[in-house]
Amino acid sequence: MNVSDAIRLKRAVRKFQERPLPDDVVHAILNAGRRSQSSKNNQAWRFIAIRDKATLKALSDCGEWAGHIAGAALCVAILTPEPTEKFQTMFDAGQAAAFMQLAAWELAVGSCPASLYEFEKARGILGFPAEWHLRIALSFGYALDEEKLFAPPKKSGRMLLEEVVHWDKW
Repeated sequence: MNVSDAIRLKRAVRKFQERPLPDDVVHAILNAGRRSQSSKNNQAWRFIAIRDKATLKALSDCGEWAGHIAGAALCVAILTPEPTEKFQTMFDAGQAAAFMQLAAWELAVGSCPASLYEFEKARGILGFPAEWHLRIALSFGYALDEEKLFAPPKKSGRMLLEEVVHWDKW
């Protein structure tokens, strides 16, 4: 995989085929998250890999824009310690999420992140302990529109580098 191509071409995929992901693909995605960087290498995350359709549907109702989880072949819930206690917590979870999505892209698997807002409802669905918290989850699956997975970037929509970067000072 060319990392520059992955960064340039990866798109959010929210509609998936009704086809399961092979175990080796699921393990490759999860291992990419496990291997991601973390502050002081504390690896303050745990993953719940969800393939059960009823659980996927229930979890999709925990976020206003999380409906894509219901149609996924796999959802990875990224659990962290209390996210407001240490600013690096969500940064590290985000790195794990990015690594998993890039690994999926290399394997021709689409993905999309979802923010979850009904925290206790999600806890009730997944049964994780009180010291862990769920704010983000990732949906994975083979893209319904396979061409979208590797489509060239759109001509508009992204800010120019000059609009984003300030050199040396603001």
